Amino acid sequence: MTAPPAPPVPRYGSGALADVPVSVLAALGVPDAVNVLGLPALPRACVLLVDGLGWEQLRAHPDEAPYLAAMAGGPITAGFPATTVTSLASLGTGLPPGGHGLLGLQVAVPGTGRLLNCLRWQDDAVDPEHFQPAPTIYQRAAADGVATAYVSLGLYRNSPLSRATARGADYVAADSLGQLVGRAEWALRRGDRSLVTLYHPDLDSTGHKFGAGSAEWRHQLRFVDVLVQELAAVLPPGSALYVTADHGMVDPSERIDADTVPELGEGVALLGGDARCRYVYSEPGAHEDVLAAWTALVGDRAWVVPRARAVAGGWFGPLAPGMADRIGDVIAVPHGDLAIVASEREPWLNRMVGMHGSLAAAEQIVPLLSATRP
Repeated sequence: MTAPPAPPVPRYGSGALADVPVSVLAALGVPDAVNVLGLPALPRACVLLVDGLGWEQLRAHPDEAPYLAAMAGGPITAGFPATTVTSLASLGTGLPPGGHGLLGLQVAVPGTGRLLNCLRWQDDAVDPEHFQPAPTIYQRAAADGVATAYVSLGLYRNSPLSRATARGADYVAADSLGQLVGRAEWALRRGDRSLVTLYHPDLDSTGHKFGAGSAEWRHQLRFVDVLVQELAAVLPPGSALYVTADHGMVDPSERIDADTVPELGEGVALLGGDARCRYVYSEPGAHEDVLAAWTALVGDRAWVVPRARAVAGGWFGPLAPGMADRIGDVIAVPHGDLAIVASEREPWLNRMVGMHGSLAAAEQIVPLLSATRP
């Protein structure tokens, strides 16, 4: 078996998504926030997170996004896993994944023997404000007199994920691109200082259904480009607009099905994560056998490591107390053209064309672009 390339580690503390919100707070003058990214000191900030806008995909399609292509900025790392729930929590708390604990799409709830889907959050027994206990940047900003707002689809208002990642902000519903721009302009003009976060999901959902780089995806990117241009046009004086993303996306053509390959199920109590970042929770006494089986079957196309090695390698950043048990005993992260699906347990995931979650550059590297109106 050919040795896989060394996994690249997210640039926590020097150029990762978690560094964006704390740098924005510092630029707004909020005490104890460190401006790691050197953002300009302005009293109003608007952060647009475009779900699924990877740096490599953006660079590959300049004709569909001329305004974005001309903006100042460059690449940063999303964080691991490169998935929406994890990145939204990093954007909302300013912490790497190990600090906030939303460590993937599906993680173990310690001591229960069951998984929590952190996106759908259908487990009423798991309190989002307990499961993600860190204060949010909106709470920190509001405590210093900054007017805060989170602008997104109305259906996400009061959802468990919103409560986990955006509590402390005034939730402002916006169900169209026009509403998104209009509500953002209104929110930015409130108070002497303002912090507004916008979340736009359509590029990601299009990529999941049709694939990254598909005709449908490229058309959607054109709409994103118009959205950013319109947002920049309505910035009030003293404002900065930052455009970033939670992950990129790939379209794996090879799939291995954990529900039909018996060796991938032997000794496994729970299978979490998703197709590009698998958390494998082993039964008592079966850890070494599980690690060996997964290494033998996918180790030529994925980083297959025990949890302790990934933690020590800095994949998650520093872990807060109690967070390690949420991570699989074995982690399998495809770096090649591979998706690890589970067709019976996760038919919804098996149907996706575009996927994400890995440390691979196409999923891990995202843009941080900016426009300002002094």
